[in-house]
Amino acid sequence: MKIVLVGYMGSGKSTIGKLVAKALGAQFLDLDEHIEATLKTDISTLFDTKGEIFFRKKEHELLKEVLQTQDNFVLSTGGGTPCYSGNMELMLKETLDVFYLNVPIPELHRRLAAEKEERPVIKNIAEADLVEFIGKHLFERGAFYAKATHTLFCGVQTPEEIASTILEKLR
Repeated sequence: MKIVLVGYMGSGKSTIGKLVAKALGAQFLDLDEHIEATLKTDISTLFDTKGEIFFRKKEHELLKEVLQTQDNFVLSTGGGTPCYSGNMELMLKETLDVFYLNVPIPELHRRLAAEKEERPVIKNIAEADLVEFIGKHLFERGAFYAKATHTLFCGVQTPEEIASTILEKLR
């Protein structure tokens, strides 16, 4: 069983992924953490020192490796992962269970504003510009996210409720 979670940063992919993996007795994998462990540096440093093109190349290589060499996992991807290097097509080829966690912009703003300092992509964005930034990103990424085999609207549900919905869809 291979389950992949996609969605914008702050959509709850890691939190929900851990719950689903535990319920299924599967391994939970976070692609960003896997990249950091493999390359022995954090993603912020990778972006700063090697650039986004290098990062996206490594992200694709490691995503492909995970999807093609491992089984029985729930994978949380980075917010941009589906949008580069044919990654969404790769995910859809390797599993029928790609879930898009679709969270409304006001809720994403609420979540991300509270953790701005821990998010390199938005750390330097002014609070007043954050909603517009999120909206622009979602507009650019929406076509990729929409290719997921399952779309879950996750505005007001708890992580446990969303995990339960995913488990229902897997039956």
